[in-house]
Amino acid sequence: MIAHKSLFFKGLGLLVAFFIVLFLMFMPLINGHNFLNYMDNLYNTISKGSAYYIPKMKAEIAPYQGKFITLDLAMATEREAKETALLLTKSGASAQIDGVKLKVSGDLGAILANCLEDSDLMFNNQGEQISAKYGYPEKQVLYNWYRADIQMNKELTHQKLFNEAKIVASVQAKAVECAFNYYKIVPESIGNKIGVVIFSLVFYVIYTLWFGFSILFLFEGWGMQLGH
Repeated sequence: MIAHKSLFFKGLGLLVAFFIVLFLMFMPLINGHNFLNYMDNLYNTISKGSAYYIPKMKAEIAPYQGKFITLDLAMATEREAKETALLLTKSGASAQIDGVKLKVSGDLGAILANCLEDSDLMFNNQGEQISAKYGYPEKQVLYNWYRADIQMNKELTHQKLFNEAKIVASVQAKAVECAFNYYKIVPESIGNKIGVVIFSLVFYVIYTLWFGFSILFLFEGWGMQLGH
């Protein structure tokens, strides 16, 4: 039973309007994209510029130039092992394939430098150069680097080469993963989109409160007393 009709219908009206706006947000009204996809892409383009760690990583791997390592890497499949071996041989290392296993010997600094070079190309949306270099798709190349770095980190840790394991993990997280995740995204300065950013943040707050007050008014219209 409705105790306070004015409050109830105010809440109902707000709730209906809330879902109308929600419906519109899922419609492709912004350059063929819906509001959520547009905002997701916008924040990706803005954040890309602040996620470029590769120049710093190039300096951090310098002390490992000439550091010779021998590692036994266990890959997931024979195909992955063969493709990863190509990455390592292009880095100047030797890679002996035995099924899904790789026995790698080479200069850790040179391996990481090649990994960073590929990551840099990927981050700057020049994936065609990577696919031409290795003969298979660039995203698979970066994924193989990711898998190789995980296995290298594991093996270096097992050998108690903790500093070496740490730098490999840093390259994986700050270069390979960032390059893969931001591939094909064109960076945008927040200054160029400051109006849209402010609007989105204000809208988020208002839209959240909008839903909350619609529920509040509905329940109070039913006669339930909610503190506010």
